[in-house]
Amino acid sequence: MALTGAEPSGAGAAVADAGVGRELSGAEIVVQALLDEGVELVFGYPGGSVLHIYDALFKQDTVRHILVRHEQGASHAADGYARATGKCGVCLVTSGPGATNAVTGIATAYMDSIPMVVLTGQVPTPVIGSDAFQEVDTVGITRPCVKHNFLVKDVRDLALTIRKAFHIATTGRPGPVVVDIPKDVTDPNIKIPYHYPREIRMRSYNPVEKGHPGQIKKAVDLLLQATRPVFYTGGGVVLGEGSAQLTELVRATGFPVTSTLMGLGAYPTTDPQFIGMLGMHGTYEANMAMHETDVLIAIGARFDDRVTGKIEHFCPHAKIIHVDVDPSSISKNVRVDVPIVGQVAGVLTEMLRLYQAQKPQPDPAPIADWWAKIADWRRLDCLQYDRTSAAIKPQFAIETLYKVTNGDLYLTSDVGQHQMFAAQFYPFDKPRRWINSGGLGTMGFGLPAAMGVQLAFPEAQVACVSGEASILMCIQEMATCKQYSLPIKVILLNNGYMGMVRQWQELFYESRYSHSYVDALPDFVKLAESFGHVGMRVERPADLEDAMREAFAMEDRFVFLDVVVDPTENVYPMIAAGKGHHEMHLSPSLTDRELA
Repeated sequence: MALTGAEPSGAGAAVADAGVGRELSGAEIVVQALLDEGVELVFGYPGGSVLHIYDALFKQDTVRHILVRHEQGASHAADGYARATGKCGVCLVTSGPGATNAVTGIATAYMDSIPMVVLTGQVPTPVIGSDAFQEVDTVGITRPCVKHNFLVKDVRDLALTIRKAFHIATTGRPGPVVVDIPKDVTDPNIKIPYHYPREIRMRSYNPVEKGHPGQIKKAVDLLLQATRPVFYTGGGVVLGEGSAQLTELVRATGFPVTSTLMGLGAYPTTDPQFIGMLGMHGTYEANMAMHETDVLIAIGARFDDRVTGKIEHFCPHAKIIHVDVDPSSISKNVRVDVPIVGQVAGVLTEMLRLYQAQKPQPDPAPIADWWAKIADWRRLDCLQYDRTSAAIKPQFAIETLYKVTNGDLYLTSDVGQHQMFAAQFYPFDKPRRWINSGGLGTMGFGLPAAMGVQLAFPEAQVACVSGEASILMCIQEMATCKQYSLPIKVILLNNGYMGMVRQWQELFYESRYSHSYVDALPDFVKLAESFGHVGMRVERPADLEDAMREAFAMEDRFVFLDVVVDPTENVYPMIAAGKGHHEMHLSPSLTDRELA
């Protein structure tokens, strides 16, 4: 990326120097740069190529290093920290397998646009390309799943490169940035004057901040003409700190609002104007409203396949407004009528101003008719389940979790049925409380992400909802939780299957359950206790609430709650691949009368 202005090293950055000219080694520059960025936590795992950096970390006590048990755990923990705080997550891993182990977490952050700087060690520059011990082409491997990456070959470029990494990761559409640092660049015997830029500009990287006034006016004109409008909101509202502005605009218009999985909490989900999550496992009313809307206002969403269903059937009657900070997302999957590129918060503020200034205000009658139709769809109660079952239903477990925590919880999840049940049955009224892997769908994400959240908010209630297949992928991070006394609560919905795989096999593969069952599960209670934690097991619905209350009453202990749930329960509604929003599979428990 080309830089503008003057920079002593010749790189051409327009900078305001924040350094004091101290002589520092490359390793010390890394640590000092983190200090200058205000970094609180670094999640990592040491190895040969980063030992100089670890030695520099040891000599200070401002930046706190969290030792994970696997590099994937480091990248997921940094990701969870970033999602919950809005700050940039940081992780530090060694070369070779250290870097490759972190790739899953890097890709997870990339798919969900999470700001993260990943510092990777590399073999010394003279042996790069010689198949040296623990050498991989980290830049090449990560190029498809990062916002940008760098290989630093000269210690004089190190401080500026780290500054650029943080700038790129946190501006525009956020994302992970990798800085690959050869060991000789951090040599403690080579010192140079330290200069760290406060401000930086790049000719080839200038994300748009303000939406075009003319486009915003066109959007408001469409809002004023709408008779069946829907706000469709995504994770970009959360990432762009636009929740307050969204809430104000939605309430001013009186329009219904729906959300993607990643956008939950951007608008209070207990508010009557919220019609539920949309998409593959969205509510009947949200999906039907999407199918029949005449004006769709998409904000911070990317029209992914889990939301749109079959593109040819998506919003067939609608004019579409799309607000997004990333111009490459506009009309990428679905052609839109009014594109607006800019930061969500600012665009929504201007839309609200123009909408409220309109005289006279639009006729409320068509919107009232639209709400009446939505009320009819709502009466179907598409999320109903058998509340008389002798087995614990996973939906009941999530509802009980909400009751016990009063909705005041940072909730992480892994991926599968338990993730969907959590999204459907745990209402989120605040942004950055629902922490899960959306785009990549990464099993093993939940526990290390919860570590990042708990370290960011030591006094908060943090829980991880998982399944027995997912939790085993990063189970070793229970040792990290013990070392740092993290009082996370794991709510394991244990059905003995890879639940979502089993559901698809039941519905679309004539119940041929090929390798979706787990025959050799550990005793999770004893396993938790072996790590020094509290383990509990619940098998009856009548015992569940008391067990959860007991678990959360242990405010200073990590508690693993193994909840045995009905193995046959499926997630409904469900839109099969290639179907439209109006072609949902609904629960077999719904009667013909209810469906009529």
